[in-house]
Amino acid sequence: MSEYFIHKSSYVDENVSIGTGTKVWHFCHILKNSIIGENCVIGKSVEIGPDVSIGRGCKIQNNVNVFKGVTLEEYVFCGPGVVFTNIFNPRAAIRKMDQIRPTLVKQHVTLGANCTIICGVTIGEYAFVGAGAVVTKDVPNYALIVGNPGRQVGWVSRHGERLDLPLQGNAQATCPITGEVYRLENERLISVNPQSHD
Repeated sequence: MSEYFIHKSSYVDENVSIGTGTKVWHFCHILKNSIIGENCVIGKSVEIGPDVSIGRGCKIQNNVNVFKGVTLEEYVFCGPGVVFTNIFNPRAAIRKMDQIRPTLVKQHVTLGANCTIICGVTIGEYAFVGAGAVVTKDVPNYALIVGNPGRQVGWVSRHGERLDLPLQGNAQATCPITGEVYRLENERLISVNPQSHD
């Protein structure tokens, strides 16, 4: 028995690494030299790669393309129809693959359905990008982003719950689900007493 599951309708190219417990569902294409970590779930009609790295525990919902230049760290959630780009100013008649701008999505980020991530940005740990948002610049850790262009409207806990905090200044709030305490110091959010995800 295989250590991972690939649906018979999907294609996996050469030199691909897939971690134990990962499931790749219908009509997917994993292109060459891509790495997918353990216990990931790859939904229907997803394309990954080439040369893409996806950390363990990621969940990529239906109809997402994770193009070359994109890196997902551990436990990233990509909602249905999330869009990544890798060339800032593409032209059909001009090859620009030497102009790929790397995009880094750090651990435990949530990307809501149909949001668009413009290439060249870093999305910080535990950030939450709302459905349909267009991310055009770097996103701080724990930031809640909505709109087009994406703008920060608040902060979220590691559990994904909105925190009662201003965007700036010095303040403190508690996650309503876990009781974990967060402190805002000069536009930077810090977890004071981290709780287990389990």
